[in-house]
Amino acid sequence: MAGKKLSPEKLREIHALMVEARILEERLIKMNKAGEGYFWIGGPGEEAFAIPFGMLINKGQGIQHDFLHLHYRASATILAMGGESIDSIRQMRAVSTDPYSGGRNFVNHYAIKKWNVVPVFSCIEPQYLQSLGTAHAQREAGCKGITVVTGGDAGTAEGDFASALVWSSRPAGELPLLMIVTNNRYGISTPWEGQHGEKYISDRGTAFGIKNAVINGNDVFEAWEGLESAMNYVRKERKPFLLEISVSRLYGHSSASGAPRWNEEDCIDVFEEKLIKQKVMNKDQIKSVHDAALKKITDAYKQVQKEAFPDPSSIYDYVWTEQNGDKGRDSFAAQIGVDFTQNPPPAEHH
Repeated sequence: MAGKKLSPEKLREIHALMVEARILEERLIKMNKAGEGYFWIGGPGEEAFAIPFGMLINKGQGIQHDFLHLHYRASATILAMGGESIDSIRQMRAVSTDPYSGGRNFVNHYAIKKWNVVPVFSCIEPQYLQSLGTAHAQREAGCKGITVVTGGDAGTAEGDFASALVWSSRPAGELPLLMIVTNNRYGISTPWEGQHGEKYISDRGTAFGIKNAVINGNDVFEAWEGLESAMNYVRKERKPFLLEISVSRLYGHSSASGAPRWNEEDCIDVFEEKLIKQKVMNKDQIKSVHDAALKKITDAYKQVQKEAFPDPSSIYDYVWTEQNGDKGRDSFAAQIGVDFTQNPPPAEHH
């Protein structure tokens, strides 16, 4: 049983991270509704799988470590890897201290070079196609790293997902690629039932000879065991694995749908009941964790409110490597044939 692998200390650590991740997302939703962020999309309801996932990653830089091609519901995973919740708040508010994009991208669009976290896309599922590249690099003998790519159930209709199945499973070039599909049974507002002819998404891996499994993502113990087993298989066999994870969607798809609270199973409630039953924690201890997380997130939010937005002059920074400020502007202008020193620019370039 997976529970036997997890010490009481590890279970309490997982619980604290789950609670912090949830309160963080709820703060981000409030910021968006208050006009302090342009858009929200996140993963409340996925913490029971996302926290173990982040803990099990072989974190580092380069092909000897795991490469992560995540979608935009990965805040809990980044937190479990060692990310700071205040940095997600910074990205939501789009302040210059945002370490992931310098205040230039949507919330939950992470990019962390030192941990092989490839920049998150806004569009649906291109990460599956991109993941083939890092997995190819990791095919070499002696490489310990694997590539992990995550996406949602509706996105499996995209050709990028199909391409990942094809190109990771070729007998002449099998890839160390773990494909994770989080299934909340909705594609924005479209129910699963009218879109999928297969019983399980994971069954699609069988046709390509890809080992696969379905696990309950609302159960920490099952999620830990399923993730660990899949990762160990890919690490050892250097072959692909397709893992489908059933999860709840607790605040709708995104702020585009208003982010209402849905009446679905809450993985934190499920986990807390088990912790109490196993005498790992009591109700007072659980309340203290929630109170501490709320204070931490509230304090972080107040701090971010004091931080500056990016200076407009930095808009061309990082268009080309090491060409920031005016140099970046001038390089960009030369490429498109515009003289930005004119005010206003020529009409044909407006």
